[in-house]
Amino acid sequence: MRVRELAEWLGATFEGDGERELTGVAPLETAGTEDVAFVGNRKAAALAESSAAGCLIVPMEWSSPSYRTVIRAAEPRTAFARAMNRFYPTAELNPGIHPTAVVGKDVELGAMVYVGPHAVVGDGTRIGVASSIGAGCIVGKRVSMGEGCVLHPNVTVYDNVDIGRGSVLHSGCVIGADGFGYVMEHERWHKFPQVGRVEIADFVEIGANSCVDRAALGVTSIGEGTKLDNMVHVGHNCRIGKHVVVAAQTGFSGGVVVEDYAVIGGQVGIGDKARIETRAVLGSGCGVLTSKVVRSGETVWGTPARPLKRHLEELANLGRLPELRKEVAELKRRLAELERRN
Repeated sequence: MRVRELAEWLGATFEGDGERELTGVAPLETAGTEDVAFVGNRKAAALAESSAAGCLIVPMEWSSPSYRTVIRAAEPRTAFARAMNRFYPTAELNPGIHPTAVVGKDVELGAMVYVGPHAVVGDGTRIGVASSIGAGCIVGKRVSMGEGCVLHPNVTVYDNVDIGRGSVLHSGCVIGADGFGYVMEHERWHKFPQVGRVEIADFVEIGANSCVDRAALGVTSIGEGTKLDNMVHVGHNCRIGKHVVVAAQTGFSGGVVVEDYAVIGGQVGIGDKARIETRAVLGSGCGVLTSKVVRSGETVWGTPARPLKRHLEELANLGRLPELRKEVAELKRRLAELERRN
């Protein structure tokens, strides 16, 4: 692909050699003369000076040397991601049902659907146009899946789950398992029946080995465009809003509400019925206590989670403790000396 063609496809402008041939994408450090790389921050701008990349995707305001071939974009990282899709398109699957797959009664399969080896599709399930169900997947009864969905190998979807169009479920994830609900009676735990559902909206992506539990009553829901990393656990009756991003190994207890555009780091623990408001940011490893409210736009860190500025001040104070201990010991020594003199 030529630089001119890539820029036109991205809806961007280019400077330099528009006829240069490009064959792939690469990081700045390792890019060759036929690769595209991008400049997304100051550190990358410094590396760009020595990069051998044939073309750079750069910010609109970036001052490029005259010898450089560049494509200017308002969001270079986003433009680079789109370029990657152009050079490495998603592999196409031939539609059809593999001979080893098991498809139940009254199943509706849209056009261009693929059902892979040893996959199972339960009774009364509806699979949308051009969706793909990978090898070894189990899709339960009365599941509704929109058009263009992808289930990678070994995904399990329990009964009565709705999945919106364009959603992607990676290998090993489990959607609709029972929530962790028990009641104590006569010194023994008894299961609280989990009879609710899971609803996943359009264009959601759920990482490998993640779990979204069904509601005890009602619905556990994941909003449009939300992205869950690997090994994320969403407990029963949680409501995750639109375009939320959640990094790996984060756990949501039952009844948590996360509003739109929140950002949640890795290994975060969130207690029962907590609320994370719109565009709040939870730093990696922090702990949100039961029923806690993290306010809109607030950035919190630590356990228990608290505003970032306060958390950093407390860390600084902790760092001064050894010095403070020495000062207190010295004061005690002087006081003891004064008492002996008197």
